[in-house]
Amino acid sequence: MLNMTFTLDEPGKPELATFAASDGYPFFFRRYPAAGTARGRVVFIHGVQSHGTWYSASCAKLAEAGYEVLFIDRRGCGQNVKNRGDMPGFRRALDDIAEFIRALPRDGLPVHAAAISWGGKLGVALQYRHPGLCRGLMLLCPGIVPKVRPSFFTRARIAVARVFRPSKFFPIPLNDPKLFTANVERQKFVEQDQLGLRYATARMLFGSFALDIYLRRAAKGVTIPLLLLLAEHDAIIQNEGVRAYVDKLPSNDKNVIEYADAHHTLEFEGDDHAFINDMIAWLNTHAV
Repeated sequence: MLNMTFTLDEPGKPELATFAASDGYPFFFRRYPAAGTARGRVVFIHGVQSHGTWYSASCAKLAEAGYEVLFIDRRGCGQNVKNRGDMPGFRRALDDIAEFIRALPRDGLPVHAAAISWGGKLGVALQYRHPGLCRGLMLLCPGIVPKVRPSFFTRARIAVARVFRPSKFFPIPLNDPKLFTANVERQKFVEQDQLGLRYATARMLFGSFALDIYLRRAAKGVTIPLLLLLAEHDAIIQNEGVRAYVDKLPSNDKNVIEYADAHHTLEFEGDDHAFINDMIAWLNTHAV
């Protein structure tokens, strides 16, 4: 069930709303109405630390280009304070997204998923667990093959805690803002962000490890058109590993763009960065 709440004072003036998942969990999302007659919908899936506030500029520009944009704050993240940093499992996260998409108006508008960083794993897996919901998939520096991960010792502790203390918290190994961007102002934003997720439960982190394994078979589910955007100086993901994974996907409509001198969070590269226009151009050719 979608419940409209109020308008935010952010670029694009999005509406902040709540959605109740089938297990009763209420999570927030932003809705950016399309300018003029809508050409399609874009549902964003954020990374492990980020949330909707990080991406308001690009969402607003996509809305200006004629696309209704819906940005979900994943359960336990962003403005969702209930069970902060926790997730029952990656399948529940996938079901949240699927239930949300199925609750959207059935008016014929094509739905495209835009999955960022860690959310890229969910974007790929969604096509396997819930096929047919999306017309296309955009992956923005997806965390399919990470450079940064917990140490072996920490992973072992997480595995043990998942059995005996699943709600025990561990630090997410992305707490250096320089991993996300070279933009000093945006580094300060990340450092001071009160909604960013810096700790997660053993249950959530173990679910992330399990999702990595799931992606091996989920790859065969990606048959829809795909746009992959990469950053040359990404300190969080391995570009070559991600390229190799995407090369093996069965989709026969794949486009890959790598931005020279860019860093992991493309949103922080500047308002005039090409990635937004590239997303719009790709959407314009797939909004049928």
